[in-house]
Amino acid sequence: MPSTGSSAMLVDNDWKIQPAESAGMDGTVLAGLKPHFTAWREANLHGALILRHGKLVLEEYFTGDDTHWSQPLPQTRFDADTRHDMRSVSKSVTSLLFGIACDRGWIKSLDQPLFGLFPEYATLADGAKDRITLRHLLTMSAGFAWDENIPYSDPANSERKLIVAPDRVRHVLEQPMVRPAGATYNYNGGLTFLLAAIIERLAGQGIDAFAQQALFGPLGIKPADVDWNRYADGAANPVSGLRLRPRDMARIGQMVLDQGAWQGRPVVSPGYIAESLEPQVNGAGLFFYGYQWWLGRSLVNKRELRWAAAFGHGGQRIFIVPEQGLVVVVTAGLYGDPVLMNVVGEVVLRRYALAAVQG
Repeated sequence: MPSTGSSAMLVDNDWKIQPAESAGMDGTVLAGLKPHFTAWREANLHGALILRHGKLVLEEYFTGDDTHWSQPLPQTRFDADTRHDMRSVSKSVTSLLFGIACDRGWIKSLDQPLFGLFPEYATLADGAKDRITLRHLLTMSAGFAWDENIPYSDPANSERKLIVAPDRVRHVLEQPMVRPAGATYNYNGGLTFLLAAIIERLAGQGIDAFAQQALFGPLGIKPADVDWNRYADGAANPVSGLRLRPRDMARIGQMVLDQGAWQGRPVVSPGYIAESLEPQVNGAGLFFYGYQWWLGRSLVNKRELRWAAAFGHGGQRIFIVPEQGLVVVVTAGLYGDPVLMNVVGEVVLRRYALAAVQG
């Protein structure tokens, strides 16, 4: 497939391809991406997609090393049909599902107390925990002790502990409080797990079934193109277990860019999308944090451009740049390189997607 397409056309009934210049982008800039990452083997870039105004302007795939939920895979030649670990991009998807639950009236207020939805665990709710709300889950500011900065290979990593816990809901709720609810952000996949557990209770079905019915189906994402890594009891892992094709990642990004609509049909309410992409708390580093979405900025030609993103370990990214009508999808295999996994996506976004915009 050409990197930028030769004319606007349907590709596999999937995306319309548009030449860069027709999309107001510099094709010469975009053409530099493939040779750059072909030569830069350490980047282990697997795929890069750039969409502008709902059309695919660039789509490139590479060959590289990968894992399937931490299990090494043979060197893989990636293409448009290859499902890829999303890792914590799953968290942003779970937030969208929670927004749909809110839209359906299942959640009366984001400021309602957490333990009201888990009455069987009421004995775990001391005075400090009683003040935790659903909004604190979405913004990762509940105040529980939780540490995912420890390498995932270490059993002391908090997500590792969650995965092996016999009662995952109890495991999260019984963690001690180390700061008041709402005081500060702390990265905590256990809070995402609680969001999914609430959805499952209200929907009466697993998070994977609800996702297909409420989100993936309306976006035209086929069940055969979705996979979930699962816990030992068979339940889908909503924290870091989703696997998707890059083109379907792009569908999610485009829907968010279009304020919750897909091809003109509402999927998630514009209000929830807007709140999700607003700075709610100071996140890690220089980022703000919304409702399980990262909020950042890039400087291009002395111009500041703000973006929202779903981040996943290893370099998985969905960038959304509303001001430029851009969606940028990145997949990579940098699971053991915390420096490069943060650099590669930014290079695709800033050096190619943003730098190529002409108007």
